[in-house]
Amino acid sequence: MPQHDQPDIPPSGQPGANQGPQATTGAPHAASGMRSVPASAASAVLRPAARLTRLPAWALLLAACAAVYLLAVWTAAGQSAENSLIVGYADDALIFRWSQSLGPPPLTAEEATLAGGTVLILAAAVLRRRLREGFAAVAVVVVTVAAAEVLNKAVLPRPDLVGARDNLTEPGFPSGHVAIAAGLALGAVLVASPRVRPYVATAGALWLAVTGAAVQALYWHRPSDVLGATLLACAAYALATRLLPSIGADAPAPSRPRALPALALIAVGALLSGARDDALARPLVFSGTAFLCGLLLWTTASARRKPPTPVFGR
Repeated sequence: MPQHDQPDIPPSGQPGANQGPQATTGAPHAASGMRSVPASAASAVLRPAARLTRLPAWALLLAACAAVYLLAVWTAAGQSAENSLIVGYADDALIFRWSQSLGPPPLTAEEATLAGGTVLILAAAVLRRRLREGFAAVAVVVVTVAAAEVLNKAVLPRPDLVGARDNLTEPGFPSGHVAIAAGLALGAVLVASPRVRPYVATAGALWLAVTGAAVQALYWHRPSDVLGATLLACAAYALATRLLPSIGADAPAPSRPRALPALALIAVGALLSGARDDALARPLVFSGTAFLCGLLLWTTASARRKPPTPVFGR
C-alpha cells in the first residue's frame, strides 16, 4: 500500500506516534487529487450528453432521421436486414387490390391528395380566423413533401454494399407517400381547435400508420424510408411550433384513458395494412415500423408545450 494510504496516527508504542499531525501534511491534497480524476472523467463523458439534451426537438428529430439513413443505407448490415424483408410479389399484400382501385390515399392520386389536403387546411384556418396557423400548417406540408422529394431523388444515394438485385438498389429514402400523409396530418393538427385536436391527431396517426404499413407490404418502400419521412415531418412540425410557440400551447395533454384507445386504433390499422398472404414474421416488421411512426406523430402532435417567448408576435 502506498505511504499516503497509511493511517494518520500510528499505533501507540511505535516510533513517531507523537508525530501524527506532521504525518497528515499533504494527505488531504492527495485524497482530493484522487477524487478529482474520476469526477473530471465523468464530467467529460456527461458533457456531450448534456449538450445533446439541450438541442431543440426539431434538431434532435433531424439528427434521428440522419442516423436512420446512415445505419440503414450506408452499412452492409442495414442493407442486408432490409433486403431480406422483400421476398415474393407485391400482389401478396392484402391491401394490394385496394391500392389499385380507389384508395387509400396517398397510395393512389398522390398529387390530388396533396392539393386537396392543403386546400382543406387553408379553409379550416380561414373559418377559424387563424391565418397564421394556416400559413404555418401549409409550410409544414410543403417543407416535408419537398424535402422528401429532393432528398429521395437528388441528394441521398443508395450504394450497393451487398450485391443486391437490381430491384433492391433503387433509392427510396425518405418515402414520398409517407411524407404526404404525415405532413398533411400534422398540418391539420396545427389548424384544429383545442377541443378536436386530439381526435385530429389520432386520425392523422392512424392514416400515417395505414400508409406506412401499406407501402412496406407492397414493397414500394423499406422500413427506414417510412421512419425517415415521419421524422422529417415531425421535425418540420416541431420547428413551426418553436417559431410560433403559441400554436398548440392551449391543447390539453392527453389523459391515459384517451391515449389507450387511440394507440389501439393505430395498432390495428398498422397490422391490417401490413399483412401479407405469404408470410407472418415479415409483415409484423412492417406493422411494427408503421405503428412506431404513428406513435411518433401522435406523441408529437399531442404533447402539451410550455413555450418560451414567441419569436414572432401576434
